[in-house]
Amino acid sequence: MTLVRKDVVKLAAPIFVEQLFVTLMGMINTMMAGHIGKEAVSAIGMIDSINNIFIAFFSALAVGGTVVVAQYIGQNNIRKANETTKQALYSTIIIAFIITIIMAIFRKPLLAFLFGNAEGQVIMDANSYFGITLLTYPLITVDLVSNGILRGAGDTKTPMKISILMNVLNVLFTALFIWGIKFNGKVIVKSMGITGAALGIATARTIGAIIILIVMVRGSRIVQLRKLTKFKFDKMLLKPIFGIGIPASVESLLFNGGKLIMQIFIVGMGTVAMASNTVVNSIGNFLNIPGNSLVIAATALVGQHMGRADDKGAEKCLSYITKLSTVLLAVVGLSSIVFSRYLPALYTGDSAIIKLSSQVLIVNAFAMVIWSSAFTLPAGLKGAGDAKYTMVTSIIGMWLFRIVFGNFLGNTLKIGLLGIFLGMYTDWLVRGILYIIRFKSGKWKDHIVIKRVKTSVKI
Repeated sequence: MTLVRKDVVKLAAPIFVEQLFVTLMGMINTMMAGHIGKEAVSAIGMIDSINNIFIAFFSALAVGGTVVVAQYIGQNNIRKANETTKQALYSTIIIAFIITIIMAIFRKPLLAFLFGNAEGQVIMDANSYFGITLLTYPLITVDLVSNGILRGAGDTKTPMKISILMNVLNVLFTALFIWGIKFNGKVIVKSMGITGAALGIATARTIGAIIILIVMVRGSRIVQLRKLTKFKFDKMLLKPIFGIGIPASVESLLFNGGKLIMQIFIVGMGTVAMASNTVVNSIGNFLNIPGNSLVIAATALVGQHMGRADDKGAEKCLSYITKLSTVLLAVVGLSSIVFSRYLPALYTGDSAIIKLSSQVLIVNAFAMVIWSSAFTLPAGLKGAGDAKYTMVTSIIGMWLFRIVFGNFLGNTLKIGLLGIFLGMYTDWLVRGILYIIRFKSGKWKDHIVIKRVKTSVKI
């Protein structure tokens, strides 16, 4: 168990630092937008509910590359790990370009369909923000896939450094473009409001994608992207990549599509509920940094154990990570009650938004205890190749409990935004129970992603 702890700490510590910076920078961006006005906060919340679907989709596709690379690294088969890197990166970039073109064409009709009940100014801000941020989808894909591959290979420090730099730039450019710069009474950079917020994100993502590509071409200490101009699809490698990536991405699409539907329900509750939802989600992401860090670590570490046919090691590792995540989130969650009134005030001076956000955050503090079973545990199951089970379970939990039950509480019983979140917490509880049953059954170990060997094969 001591060795397991060392492996987890070694891989997860840089991820934690990375997640801390990423989340803090995201919070600062939301705070800056909050001081533009509640319409801007609401618009960003609306568009992020769409953008996050695709970010999560690309991230889920990247899981396939992460797991396959991790398992080849577990076998010490560096040549196959490098070949997997190119196949995963090129194929997902092509998918990202196709999605970007489709979303650019149907952007305005989509917003009218989804959020037609929102205030006029909110819709205008949403159109501006969405029109710029959707163009960064291919850049996001480069970042997610490359970082996932590096983590699968055991290198979490490089993604940490790049993500920290990218998110610092994000805040700097966003502040610059939102408020502008004047020197000796002359406007150097004009104030662009919510458009500036979108441009700041786009600029940072562009720089981040360029840097990670340079790193991949030069090669990290383990993997390298070689012969950029020579590429042809390799069915033997794409099969395991998408064998995990497709179920994970379908799960992600349906899961985050459900979250989008919940966003539509919240739109009908008014601008205060919409803004409060954005604030709570931003704070919740910060509180959940330990959990999200261990989610990423679980996929890579379990994948490496399974690659070298170490089933018992994978089980011990995943059990330890899930328990550690549960304890950390319980401590963070219960501690957050003390600050539940003060944190929303960093985003806005609107007393109604602060009050509603505070109420939801108090309930969220207790719900964080069950989060790990619903998210950390299935991340490890995916590392073993058990992606279809996690897909089905996630879809059931989302659509039956989060959507149907959440809407019943929020709108039918008139509990409002808090009812929506109670539906979400019920989803966590049900899925967590199902994942625990799956883990204890041991069936998740039966999947063979790549040909497994008992001893290392060095190529």
